[in-house]
Amino acid sequence: MNKKWITLFFITIFLIAFLISANVNYFDFDLWARLIAGMGVVDGHTVLKEDFLSYTPTHTWWDHEYGSGVIFYLFLKYFGGYSLILLQTVIIFLIVFVTIQIVKLRGNKSPYNFLFYIFPIIALATNFGHPIRCHLFSFLFFAIYLYILEYHRKSNSKTIYLLPVLTIIWNNLHGGVIAGLGLIVMYATAELFDKKDIKAYLISGLLSVAVLIINPWGYEYIKFLVMANTMPRPDVMEWWGLFSKFHLYKQIPFKIFMLLTIALETIKIFNNRKKSTLAETLKNIDKSKAIVLIVTLCLAIKHIKLLPFFVICGTAYCYEDFNELLETKLPKWTEKFTLILIAAICIFGLTVKNYDLPLGKVEYPHREIEFLKINNLKGNLLINFGLGSFASYKLYPNNKIYMDGRYEEVYNEDMVPLLKQFYLVKENWDEVLKKYPPDIIIIEKYYPIYEKLNSDPNWSNVYDTKNFAVYVKTNEKKEKYKQPDNSLEYYKNTLFDTSVKF
Repeated sequence: MNKKWITLFFITIFLIAFLISANVNYFDFDLWARLIAGMGVVDGHTVLKEDFLSYTPTHTWWDHEYGSGVIFYLFLKYFGGYSLILLQTVIIFLIVFVTIQIVKLRGNKSPYNFLFYIFPIIALATNFGHPIRCHLFSFLFFAIYLYILEYHRKSNSKTIYLLPVLTIIWNNLHGGVIAGLGLIVMYATAELFDKKDIKAYLISGLLSVAVLIINPWGYEYIKFLVMANTMPRPDVMEWWGLFSKFHLYKQIPFKIFMLLTIALETIKIFNNRKKSTLAETLKNIDKSKAIVLIVTLCLAIKHIKLLPFFVICGTAYCYEDFNELLETKLPKWTEKFTLILIAAICIFGLTVKNYDLPLGKVEYPHREIEFLKINNLKGNLLINFGLGSFASYKLYPNNKIYMDGRYEEVYNEDMVPLLKQFYLVKENWDEVLKKYPPDIIIIEKYYPIYEKLNSDPNWSNVYDTKNFAVYVKTNEKKEKYKQPDNSLEYYKNTLFDTSVKF
């Protein structure tokens, strides 16, 4: 392709990234805690190390995402809510851009065949559906690490010694930095199999581990980082397996990409086997490629949150096999035709879209939170942990929460199981009410606890909407309450208003 077609190629990538980011229903549930953390640094001039949002017992706030929160808050403060969507667009574009640079680095003379990139981009889109999340930075840095390691392997470049510097940045943006260290180990292992010098890998790897100590918590943070990256999270759906009962018929685009990748590599090995002996075939296998693909595939199967690692690696490593397989079987015009078609679809999709902030009118209890505010209902609030940080963002200091999505960063291990048995009305369902008594409860109506509380004389349903219900203690119920605004425009205009101040 000439420069004009390459320019169109990357413009189309950007348009797809924007379409992915703009077509969402609601901001990620954890965004609000990230904004509070960022506010603490920018406005309060300190990294928040102790929780002040909860009424339940907490430990040191090991905020492995505080740097991401600073970036999010700066964008919100100076450029408004829409800038968060644009920020996600840019990060997704950069992830794809860097991955394509790896494809070029691996010697592909024609790395711009959109027929292949359709599959990984759609697979990524499935996992980037809620702007904006901290782990986007980990996927971007993972791609950058992959590029640097591949570049070093090809040219023995000194750029590998940039990794410790990048580790400092990554480590203060998101705890996924462990993936970068793992990537160094995988490349070093592959080079060891090929009996090559691994001195540069060892030095850069050891320095990268050493600089992990450069963070607001010092050495103790490293122990937390290891714990957080290895702990089970059985109650968090995005940490469930790809073939778990809940996800069995979901993540279809990724499963198609996964099968395509496996098929491509199987065909390549089979074709090579026909041309040489088994020993020669095994000797000629790209060890780095094989190890990284196998490890990231296993991680993706185990936890759907980690799918993008495999998508990045599968795209970087397998494009050449796709191109080699089809370059003589498809007319040359198919590349340009596919590119024009996708660009046209993106332009049409962006033209007809009605641009609004993703309010999440079904997912978020906007009116219920407003009900508490206008009626000055103060006290401890029990709300589902996914919605906890939004409640804090809107209601602190009048209301403190049971817990939120900061999970292992702040809370004790018994918090989620107690909440689960309460919502599902399991045995000892009211243990959470006795152990950590709330003054107010907001629940989603599809949980069994809704009917249970409606029949409980100790609690009164004082505000009931289509998706949520608000309960106060019966002996504290007022005769009359003010009713919140029903206008969606009101909640869009006040979405990022907060009572948290530093």
